[in-house]
Amino acid sequence: MKQGCITLLFCCLLTSTVSGQRARLTSEELKKYEGYDCVTLKDSTSVSVEPSGTGTFSVYRSFQVLTPAGGVKNHVIKYDYDPLTAQASFKSATIYRANGDVLNLDVTQVYDYAAPARAIYWGARQIMLEMGRLQPGDVVEYEIAKKGFTYALLGSEDDESRFIPPMRGQFYDIVPFWVTEPTIRKVYQVTVPMEKELQFQFYQGKCSSSMRYADGKKVYRFAVDEAFPFVKEPNMVDLFDAAPKLMMSSTPSWEDKSLWFHKVNEDYGSFAPLPEAQKKVDELIEGKKTEMEKIAVLTHWVADNIRYAGISMGKGEGYTLHNTKTNFTDRAGVCKDIAATLISFLRMAGFEAYPAMTMAGSRVESIPADHFNHCVAVVKLSSGTYMPLDPTWVPFCRELWSSAEQQQNYLPGIPEGSDICLTPVSAPENHYVRIKANNRLDENGTLRGQFTITAEGQSDSNVRRIFTRGWQSEWEASLENQLLTVSPQAKLLKVDYGKNPKDYQAAPIKITFTYEIPDYALTGQNELALKPMLMNNLYNQVKTYLRINTNLGKRNYGFKDGCSRLIELDEQIRIPKGYQLVNPSKTENKKSKAADFEGTLSQSGNTIRISQVLKLKKRVYEAFEWDEFKEAVNTHKSFGEYLVIKK
Repeated sequence: MKQGCITLLFCCLLTSTVSGQRARLTSEELKKYEGYDCVTLKDSTSVSVEPSGTGTFSVYRSFQVLTPAGGVKNHVIKYDYDPLTAQASFKSATIYRANGDVLNLDVTQVYDYAAPARAIYWGARQIMLEMGRLQPGDVVEYEIAKKGFTYALLGSEDDESRFIPPMRGQFYDIVPFWVTEPTIRKVYQVTVPMEKELQFQFYQGKCSSSMRYADGKKVYRFAVDEAFPFVKEPNMVDLFDAAPKLMMSSTPSWEDKSLWFHKVNEDYGSFAPLPEAQKKVDELIEGKKTEMEKIAVLTHWVADNIRYAGISMGKGEGYTLHNTKTNFTDRAGVCKDIAATLISFLRMAGFEAYPAMTMAGSRVESIPADHFNHCVAVVKLSSGTYMPLDPTWVPFCRELWSSAEQQQNYLPGIPEGSDICLTPVSAPENHYVRIKANNRLDENGTLRGQFTITAEGQSDSNVRRIFTRGWQSEWEASLENQLLTVSPQAKLLKVDYGKNPKDYQAAPIKITFTYEIPDYALTGQNELALKPMLMNNLYNQVKTYLRINTNLGKRNYGFKDGCSRLIELDEQIRIPKGYQLVNPSKTENKKSKAADFEGTLSQSGNTIRISQVLKLKKRVYEAFEWDEFKEAVNTHKSFGEYLVIKK
């Protein structure tokens, strides 16, 4: 009996070592991976789900180092977890050297540090295991054990119950199936109790899938072979909206999630009134007659006065919103706390208001798998419709819902339950920027003149930022910098920005510049060459579309701009007497579902006029709209080419 155990142990050890050696790629197999630093041999995650919804994860990965750079990149293995809701540890790690040596690493020497964080400090951790120096040909395999789930909810005195997901008994997962290095096989397997129903869908790609019964449970398995790194495109939509992914959930519908989200916050008392807060609400809405006036003043106060900062405060992290007392007293929190303050304010003002979950940056699918990273609010209007509000994204902004979030899914937590909603496209006219310039050019190339810029919506926020977020002593220098981006010799002679540009709610921003720019034009024998000033780097922070490379040919995936936008530029240049524009007069008119452009260039007497209107109609575009978008933008850019005038 004893001898049999020894023999069996020897065989197991031999099998482990040999499997590691056999996993190494042959010289012939390596040819297809030339140019890569590392290749993943197997990436496997196996999950066992308990009736409570708690998941026990086994994460296995093996890879072969191909270059010295690959060894450097992988010399430390890292894994993130949140101790509030999960525990994670290395079970084993082995290095199979190219020379045949086998090194079993001591996994008790794992480092457990606070994970890098910015703005939100909720105690996330990171376990790290040092691999040492890895050489080309080395094969590494390791296994990590994890128990719990991803998001935090409420603290608990029972340590084991912290692993149970917020919706007790429910399980979901969002599994990226894209890879950052060549992967021979990627596998995800989940085992659930027989009575638990699990819906799933694989998006943006193909995989092999199966479901079988084993030991009285259901086993779902998904696998992809020979996966190569996903090739990104500039300004493309989020990877979750383009690359292969698996979504699964045992929750029947989004309505179920909506009802649960409503109940958990009502039960927690997140929006209970507070006398001090009620006093502030009464003060804010005094004299406001319409519901929109009241909603606006409350939204703007919360947006401007609750600082974004996330520190773990115990109960109330994750899906549960901190209560009115905490938020109003601390005047700080993350999105959910800022939204909760607004909901409380709205309720104290007599409105029906509730929290909503959203995903800033990517799409939320029909599978209710909790693809959320942001919290907002909804208020019920007298018409009976719900209006979304986002105080986190609209500090010092004339909007109540940031149009940088248009075409974005959200799930309201309302008493009657809700399906996933979608914010509509905001018309370009809501975000106009209009610049009108009157310039005159003398024969030595000096440009003198005045321009006025007005803006609304997201464009207003971009232009106004120096006034709402900067020191007043720096206002003039910041405005002068706008001219210095046009020419380092520019001189700001005068600026008029109205009575109080910090009062963003009063009216759209309007600034008038008076300036002089010596040597603005290139001078030659009886000729001058200059760029239209309004197309020469002026207020480019508003023209986010200029950051998109419109020389790109075909697109395979959707793409994004900062916001829908309307750009209107009108520039008149008085030129010296006797000079004539060499460039031919032109008129352009491009219209499409994605973008429109109208522009004219002409000379009348001694005045050149360049007039342009560019209308970009969405924030998120489909790949097939690329040609329409770039044609409009490129035509607009062509009006920024040098103008040549001759005597």
